[in-house]
Amino acid sequence: MYASTVRVLLVRGMLAGLIAGLFAFAVAYVVGEPPVNGSIAVEEAQAAQDAASAHAGHGGAAAMEEEEEELVSRPVQSTAGLATGVLVYGVALGGIAALAFSFALGRVGGFSPRATAALTAAAAFTTVYLVPFLKYPATPPAVGNPDTIGQRTTLFFLMILLSVLLGVGAVIAGRRLAPRLGNWNASLAAGAGFVVAVGLAFAFLPDNDDAVKAGFPAALLWEFRVASLAVQVVLWAVFAIVFGVLAQRLLAPRTAEADAAVAQPAPVLG
Repeated sequence: MYASTVRVLLVRGMLAGLIAGLFAFAVAYVVGEPPVNGSIAVEEAQAAQDAASAHAGHGGAAAMEEEEEELVSRPVQSTAGLATGVLVYGVALGGIAALAFSFALGRVGGFSPRATAALTAAAAFTTVYLVPFLKYPATPPAVGNPDTIGQRTTLFFLMILLSVLLGVGAVIAGRRLAPRLGNWNASLAAGAGFVVAVGLAFAFLPDNDDAVKAGFPAALLWEFRVASLAVQVVLWAVFAIVFGVLAQRLLAPRTAEADAAVAQPAPVLG
């Protein structure tokens, strides 16, 4: 019975992730593509300037190298490519969040399925995206040092892993402190511990000093980061709403039937 319920929740979570991905794609296309196009224009202008300087330095003897033809055109990247990436991302995260919801339901307090879905989405957004974003904020493509992209990627995923582990640890600590401190005080203590642990991780992990080239427009960088944050906020907010409704419809009738069975008086014999 439990396995079948988890399977249904998984499917509904992936469906909610797909719907959330559609909304996130709309935001990414409308808000996110302009700063991406701007960063590409800055990169092309810098490349043209460097090529012209190199050409002039050789006294015009060396011909400028032809630009490599793109395998996928920019219009396709910004439409079909972007949609595919965001939708696959939404479905995958929706399935993972549904499994986390299945584990959290009934274990983090007497919340309804809808409230548990909202708490799960908020926790996932905070640990998987917001905390790593604060340490290693998003940058437009091709604006950093290409020689350190592997190191920067490793640090980013390490920050995600640490954030998730610290979040799980905070939940466990809150549950263990609840009998002594009460739910509210235990939640505050666990949250404070999470903030302190994240602060220590921020202090000890190295910064990405070469993630953005010198001279890149600060306004364009800020616009891209705000757009990236907006996409994630919309993705998780829509997922929380849609999955909350789907989970409530699935689980609330079963909860009501169980309560009615418990409340039904036992038959009197004789």
